[in-house]
Amino acid sequence: MKSDANSLPNDPEQLKQMLLELQQRMDEELAAKNEELANKDDVIAQKDAQYRELLERYNVKLANEYGKKSEKMPGAGEVFNEAELVLDEHDKSILANPTLDTKTKAKPKRKPLPAALPRKEVVIDISDADKVCDCCQGPLHKMGESSSEALEFVPAHIKVIKTIRPKYACRQCERDGVEGVVKTAQMPATPIPKSIATPSLLSQIITCKYQFGLPLNRQETMFTDIGIELSRQTMSSWMLRSAQLLEPLYMRLKEVLLAEPAIHADETPLKVIKAEKSTSYMWAYCCGTDKPGNNTNIVLFDYHNSRAAQCAIDFLNGYQGYMHVDGYKAYELTLARLVACLAHIRRKFVDAKKIQAKKKTGKVDVVLNLIGKLYGIEQRIKEKSIEDKFKIRQSHSKPIVQELHDWLTDHKDKIPPKSKLGEAITYGINQFEKFQRYLEDGKLSIDNNRAERAIKPFVIGRKAWLFSNTCNGAHASAILYSIVETAKANGLVVHDYMSTCLQHIAEQPSNLEPLLPWNVKRG
Repeated sequence: MKSDANSLPNDPEQLKQMLLELQQRMDEELAAKNEELANKDDVIAQKDAQYRELLERYNVKLANEYGKKSEKMPGAGEVFNEAELVLDEHDKSILANPTLDTKTKAKPKRKPLPAALPRKEVVIDISDADKVCDCCQGPLHKMGESSSEALEFVPAHIKVIKTIRPKYACRQCERDGVEGVVKTAQMPATPIPKSIATPSLLSQIITCKYQFGLPLNRQETMFTDIGIELSRQTMSSWMLRSAQLLEPLYMRLKEVLLAEPAIHADETPLKVIKAEKSTSYMWAYCCGTDKPGNNTNIVLFDYHNSRAAQCAIDFLNGYQGYMHVDGYKAYELTLARLVACLAHIRRKFVDAKKIQAKKKTGKVDVVLNLIGKLYGIEQRIKEKSIEDKFKIRQSHSKPIVQELHDWLTDHKDKIPPKSKLGEAITYGINQFEKFQRYLEDGKLSIDNNRAERAIKPFVIGRKAWLFSNTCNGAHASAILYSIVETAKANGLVVHDYMSTCLQHIAEQPSNLEPLLPWNVKRG
């Protein structure tokens, strides 16, 4: 309320009281304004943090979509640069040391064609009239020859095997009116009795779909092109029957897998039309390597309409050895001794690197440098014995692992936790105890790439056939993928191995030992 001088009291005490009340009211209003401004500053800070977080995710999405995919040379060049990318002297000393030895790229050279292939010689000679010297018109003699080889493709052919079983009866019994016995040979054992499918045909369909990712509808078209009417429904039923036949071999391989001291595990989503949940999962378990050698190489897939921990618990059946996994929490409920994957830790820092300004060096490079050193050691010792691997890791890798752990713990509270680098540091610290277990035994791997490579053929095939129709079909796919990938890991020709397995199990279902991949001759 506005007042003039005449309306004010003349009493000095009253004027003092009014002045004090006015000052108190102004102080309260000023405090309220300051509080309002402070709240606005907090809101602005929150909005700024959200903006930075969204911008980071946007830049990572751009880098993943259009940038380089390699984790060794991560893509960069985005406009946003994290404020925390300031190196101290310790970080600079780490980056001063080279990470890996540089390799000179070998010049590509064409390899000769296999000598075992049949060869057809085609001689291209000059005419008799040209076998005369242009200078003196004397006859020319053969001084040598030049040769080159080229591959010619002969399309596969299909033939019909007509099985004839003569029947025999007694004429004397017929004349005497006695009912005789008609004798004939027994029908040979086949994978699917009373079917037109031979082991080689079943193997062809299986390898086309589960090794090369060719869906049954496309195979139906291929057979139609050569005059064979073979519906996808028929082939689908054959796949189910083949999987049932191969299930005992699958279970035998599972026994061998769970007897190994160290295995790998991973999982990937799968769509099954007639399933309770919209998203199912194919779990993969493997051991050894993906190349033939002295290791026991097995890859097994296990289908479930769930990603719950119980799926892994049921498959492992009390397994207590080492198991390489990613950061999925469900694995922690198993009895296995988990070993975390350094590749997954590195991937988080690679994402942080992607939003770093071009040609800039930041704190994320310090971590990638230390991780690169660990991988460099693994590269140099991969051909050594288990004992030598353990000793070298203890002497060379362990100090670097400790340095990496110290760096992560020192920077945990210095980096904003919601930034990409902060998220990577948090993930690395949470996984570190399980990761450093790879130092305990030379049999263990530094990462879980073995499982990721094993599950990759399934992921690639899924892009072609998209989904499974029923849970039974998905279970059959798990068995067939297991046999195919195990054969590949042991250097076997998948078509021949699958055909051998189908015929052998049809004839001797209880004798599975000859079918174990390491008992089968390669070639």
